[in-house]
Amino acid sequence: MWNLEPLDALLAVLSRAFCSPLAIFIQIQGCVICLTLAIGWCGAAYVRNREIRRMKKDADGGNYFSFICQDINDLEHSAQVNLPRVSVIMPLKGFGEHNMQNWRSQITSLYGGPLEFLFVVESVDDPAYHVVSGLISEFKDSVEARIVVAGISTICSQKIHNQLAGIENMHKDSKYVLFLDDDVRLHPGSIGALTAEMQKNPEIFIQTGYPLDLPSGSLGSYCIYEYHMPCSMGFATGGKTFFLWGGCMMMHANDFREDLYGVVSGLRDGGYSDDMTLAAIAGEHKRLITSPPVAVFPHPLASDLSFSRYWNYLRKQTFVLESYISNVNWLMNRALFSSHCYLSWGFVWPYFMALTHFLAALRSLYSDRLSRELKVSSCGLTLASCLVVSTVIELLSMWNLTKVEIQLCNMLSPEGPRVSLKSYNWGLIERFKEDVANYSDLGGKHLYGKRVYIPKASLLSSLSRRLFQWHQPKKYDS
Repeated sequence: MWNLEPLDALLAVLSRAFCSPLAIFIQIQGCVICLTLAIGWCGAAYVRNREIRRMKKDADGGNYFSFICQDINDLEHSAQVNLPRVSVIMPLKGFGEHNMQNWRSQITSLYGGPLEFLFVVESVDDPAYHVVSGLISEFKDSVEARIVVAGISTICSQKIHNQLAGIENMHKDSKYVLFLDDDVRLHPGSIGALTAEMQKNPEIFIQTGYPLDLPSGSLGSYCIYEYHMPCSMGFATGGKTFFLWGGCMMMHANDFREDLYGVVSGLRDGGYSDDMTLAAIAGEHKRLITSPPVAVFPHPLASDLSFSRYWNYLRKQTFVLESYISNVNWLMNRALFSSHCYLSWGFVWPYFMALTHFLAALRSLYSDRLSRELKVSSCGLTLASCLVVSTVIELLSMWNLTKVEIQLCNMLSPEGPRVSLKSYNWGLIERFKEDVANYSDLGGKHLYGKRVYIPKASLLSSLSRRLFQWHQPKKYDS
């Protein structure tokens, strides 16, 4: 028989300590954090759901292309011929299990205006180079796309170096530039929706969106999903936001040609994080960042994403906050870092305290000494019960937002792979997996790979080719 008296004594001391005024404040704060997240996710779900209702209403009114544009008259040739040119720049590094599907969704956009795609790699030895070459060859008669070899970066991150190389090679008539990460799975109407907002409000400095993480079944993938979910409410405003995600950023091309506010020099001269740098520039000069309600993109996570790699991802996110280009950027990063640490520990500590209260109450039923010495107060159990209730409300709100965003993504990509809540295992045991190989990185990427078979194009791909040929009889403008 084990001697549990030392454990009983420890539980008694901890439970009494966790009923002190400071401990009570920490536990109440934990409940407030949970309920704040729940309210924020409810607001985000309302914004996304409003867009779903709008699309259904448009479909009932006869606009069956509401996933492309709100007004079906915008598909008329007279409207399409006046759309501005957009350059899509995609910095690449390596090749992963989901990249081909993501790239295909990007280049088969149903945007009716002039559109070019620039895939930027460090060198021809990058595995992505050969895969993208095959993809471009398949769509050579319908898509204006090419590969840019940027070379090795020496004074900034390789991603930023690739982005700036794309800027240097974009078409001289491009009005907007769209930066996309290789883990972004676009909807057919995404580029058109972003461009329409830019034209509607010329004061917009940057337009952005946010990914909907699709866990693969591993503990690390669910940790990433839950880590990103609090940020999602900042992108579901349906308009102005202070957040910026580097995976999807649309800006005015002339801002780069003129190096407005030092966007080029700030990125080029020691830049490490593209989104943090541009967000700091926007904040310093009081420029507008917006996130349209349709800018939510499916983001499949790697099938082998372990907890250790999730922890390494958090470390990299923290390192990003150590890079800055101005005093405003430094202050913003310090504020984010401090808030992140405080709220993270403010979220975790109450659960440790609640667990202690429950264990003490449980042991008091079997330990006369603990029952006599402790007489577990109703205060501890009441606080622990409140935290449980707050957590349930928070999880239900997160589940509801995920359900709404999944429905919106399926409506925005009617021919794309269907996403379902059934693929989410809320018990964190196992997700219904496909037969995939082992990879690294959040999106299942490795730096050395081989060519893969490129599947045939879908109906939307064929439609995008026809739109291209209808609007642009020549492959390249002079």
